[in-house]
Amino acid sequence: MWFKNLQLYRLTESFDLSAEQLHEQLLSHATKPCQGLDSFTLGWDRPLGRDGQILTHTVNNCIMVCARREERVLPSAVIREVLEEKIAEIEASEARTVRRKEKMQLKDEIMVDLLPRAFTRSARTFAYIDTEKDWVIVDSVSAKKAEDLLSLMRETLGSFKVKPFEVKQAPSAILTDWLNKHPAAGFELEDECELRDTLEDGGIVRLRRHGLNGSEIDAHLDAGKIVTKLAVSWEDKLSCILADDASIKRLKFLDVIQEEAGNAETETAVEQFDVNFSLMSLELRNFVQRLIEIYGGLNKE
Repeated sequence: MWFKNLQLYRLTESFDLSAEQLHEQLLSHATKPCQGLDSFTLGWDRPLGRDGQILTHTVNNCIMVCARREERVLPSAVIREVLEEKIAEIEASEARTVRRKEKMQLKDEIMVDLLPRAFTRSARTFAYIDTEKDWVIVDSVSAKKAEDLLSLMRETLGSFKVKPFEVKQAPSAILTDWLNKHPAAGFELEDECELRDTLEDGGIVRLRRHGLNGSEIDAHLDAGKIVTKLAVSWEDKLSCILADDASIKRLKFLDVIQEEAGNAETETAVEQFDVNFSLMSLELRNFVQRLIEIYGGLNKE
């Protein structure tokens, strides 16, 4: 349940639904399996999985939701093999060449035939609405998958007005300054960064498991490269990669938080989920607010 990659959004109008009211709305777009010629389905699932009964879960004025995507697995190699066999059969039996247009038609017919029999796989994307801060935090390394969840919410509610975090100071400028001098109070540099040349089609330097102090780093900075990703830790509570688009990658909650979660006296999976979600949302509320301050605040124009 611990989020690992954060795409950050702010609500541009207040969110007035309670967790129970939101659940009732989400039921109209609840997850369902692929049927017939569906290549995929996308719907709302229970955040608690088998241990849950409803499509929302709330603690600390944060409402968690979960989008589940089920899709057919129909490898292109399988389609190509069947298509080649069909083409060879036609050419041999009718003594003619199968042209491109007919090949495309045959391919479509093969997909219609195979799709209902294909295996399926599913993936879940979690997010929560922080109604105290008017934020939406999506656990996804991909902005595209995060937008799929937000689009589903818009379709479900009719309106769900959010915007990606837009901060007043460029994160790349702040991160470059941290690498050149020192990070803000509470932050420590780790052992990974990415630097890019500001010129179009300029070079990219990626360093992993590498000290971020020394002449090599200085040379890249002196050459005018800027930091686009930087590994940091914060107050011994979490570590992550800060990116120049204000997203947060490879988030990891450190021993202080994990021990607090592990020491909680819980008897069920639901109780442990509550503890984990409570700790995570409180820490992220503090951490994200601190980042917003460092980046000069949110641009709400």
